[in-house]
Amino acid sequence: MSNDAKSTDWELRLGFLIHDVSRLRRSAFDRCLKPMKVTRSQWWVLAYLSRQDGMTQSQLAEELDLGKVAIGGLIDRLEKTGLVRREADAGDRRINRIFLEPTSKQLITKMRKLSHQLNQQILAGLPDTQLETAAVTLDTMKHNLLTYLSADS
Repeated sequence: MSNDAKSTDWELRLGFLIHDVSRLRRSAFDRCLKPMKVTRSQWWVLAYLSRQDGMTQSQLAEELDLGKVAIGGLIDRLEKTGLVRREADAGDRRINRIFLEPTSKQLITKMRKLSHQLNQQILAGLPDTQLETAAVTLDTMKHNLLTYLSADS
């Protein structure tokens, strides 16, 4: 087998592995969240708000790479369950800011703990040196993809 064929095999295998690990991790995380009646997308909204409460809907949409309609629906559902509230911006009443309700803070703490436990299970048996190498590799791949996507087509 030529070096080009070996390289192509690794490229394909690595792509499939990254996809499979991502898919399986999402499925496992969904299973962890199910008893709390929160979706993964809702978790991301809550996680961002826990770091910067009072973000605008537009900021959340941008951070989560979602459209305005999608983020609006997520916020609607979180609002109906009493986890967040919308408030008009003091400077511009057309802008909604999203705030965590007190009940969400306990839920976020619980979800972070579950996320940590899941990550521990996913990374079980991997020495720190392998984790560091994997992180550097994935960071480089992410950078390369962002560079590709930001380049003029």
